[in-house]
Amino acid sequence: MLTALEQGVKGGQWYTLIDKVYALPTLRAAFARVKANRGAPGVDHVTVAMVDARLDANLAQLSAAVRDGTYRPQPIRRTWIPKGRHARRPLGIPTVRDRVVQTALRLVLEPIFDVTFAPHSDGFRPQRSTKQALRRVVTLLRARVASKVSDSRVLTRVDAFLQQPIFEGLSQWTADEGTPQGAVVSPLLANLYLDPLDHAVAAAGFEMVRYADDFVILCRTAEEAEQALVLVQRWTEAAGLRLHPEKTHLVDTEQPGGFEFLGYHFEGDHRWPRKKSLQKLKDAVRQKTRRANGHSLAVIIDDVNRTLVGWFGYFKHSHGSFHSLAGWIRMRLRSILRKRAGDRGRGDGVADSRRWPTTFCATQGLFS
Repeated sequence: MLTALEQGVKGGQWYTLIDKVYALPTLRAAFARVKANRGAPGVDHVTVAMVDARLDANLAQLSAAVRDGTYRPQPIRRTWIPKGRHARRPLGIPTVRDRVVQTALRLVLEPIFDVTFAPHSDGFRPQRSTKQALRRVVTLLRARVASKVSDSRVLTRVDAFLQQPIFEGLSQWTADEGTPQGAVVSPLLANLYLDPLDHAVAAAGFEMVRYADDFVILCRTAEEAEQALVLVQRWTEAAGLRLHPEKTHLVDTEQPGGFEFLGYHFEGDHRWPRKKSLQKLKDAVRQKTRRANGHSLAVIIDDVNRTLVGWFGYFKHSHGSFHSLAGWIRMRLRSILRKRAGDRGRGDGVADSRRWPTTFCATQGLFS
């Protein structure tokens, strides 16, 4: 298959792929990825550990079911997870068994399409990340897959996942559009769906940076920006999609206000974490630094550091400093120490700063 990817296949169509999906090495590699993600069980309550306990037998059974066509995906267990401080978003959790088959499908399909995806599409693709995107600031889905894959058995599996029922509470229903959030194949299918938009924008001479369904189109003039917006509006309407009414707007980067993309706020020649990114960090730190926290200071700081290192690693390219943020984090730690010393209130006074100075927090291992 790797050789064919380099040299091409006859007519650009792949006629036999299902054997690569149900192959035991593929399923074993797929399970390794599922296991690494440490996800929750689905509607059948079967955990990753339970599948792993009898892995050879389970994979052999799954391979046979996919091979002879008896495999059917089970309903998706829907749960709700926090989105920001006051909102929630739905998350679909397929069974471990279904996640393995979806991952196997993705392992086989992704290399075929990834070589032709537009260079500026960075979301959910192998060896790509949000950082790469920042550097360059259900009807059409099957047709897109079928444009390069003629193996009807693979197409049937893709269709089955698109029509997979959702189990929520005590009710079961099937979505009439889109792909379920949380499904392993959803990012690949989303890129397939938006790939024609990538090429349409490029053909029109505009520069676009896209990560999943978030994108920025950079133009030289207001007139070009208007033209680009009309192009995207027409394409999305024809594709059965809707542009977000609040997030879709024209911005002059030389004027105050700027725009936000992938957690950053861009304004003029500068960038810094957007307010929601900063608030999300503070919410995470608040959770880890409650004054009633019973852990030792070393354990608390180690926990906080895990959040700070990742956050700073992403936002370290910001213009300006994080001095005020660092001071706020030290105040949270001083508040814990104040409570343990029998005092009330927050640790943001001059006396507390002298009692537990910046050097003290540094010697305790706080990431700066």
